[in-house]
Amino acid sequence: MDKYKIAVIVGSLRKESYNLKIANTLIEQAPESLFLEIVDIADLPIFNEDLENTPLSEWEAFRKEIKAVDGVIFLTPEHNRSIPAALKNAIDTGSRPYGQNVWDGKPGAIISASVGSMSGFGANHHLRQILVGVNVPVMVQPEVYIGGAADLFDGEGKLINESTRDFLSGFMNAFEKWVDANVQILQT
Repeated sequence: MDKYKIAVIVGSLRKESYNLKIANTLIEQAPESLFLEIVDIADLPIFNEDLENTPLSEWEAFRKEIKAVDGVIFLTPEHNRSIPAALKNAIDTGSRPYGQNVWDGKPGAIISASVGSMSGFGANHHLRQILVGVNVPVMVQPEVYIGGAADLFDGEGKLINESTRDFLSGFMNAFEKWVDANVQILQT
């Protein structure tokens, strides 16, 4: 198995985001064949097609960064039964200009986490719908919905819930296989 570079995109911009804490846990647990790196979307200007003829440098840097990865893990909270605006903006920015979609064919996975018991279910499924439109083959199983996120971490942001840690480890192993299978398809 080759070493694959994976972008980790966290939809929550909050400094103490539970999704960010989960992203950091994934980085710690990544199998040897996956190199995970968080791609910051906090300062990505809102996409505006009127500016596409002279694209902003931040858009170009983001597109270049995504184009260079082999796969993407999206982590999202739920905002009003959907994904945060910053995450939708990142997806839109990467999908343009028309015909130059940097997401195209990159294997992906989704994790949603929230303090509530619904665990970001609506955002998770809405994100799946959006990713179909930019041709990201999203891993179907295991699905990851993490509820009660406020109780899973210590004061330093480390995951202290062992069953969640074990589940995320299994998720990472499945994602490793998902990326390898999809990259092999893209290379044929």
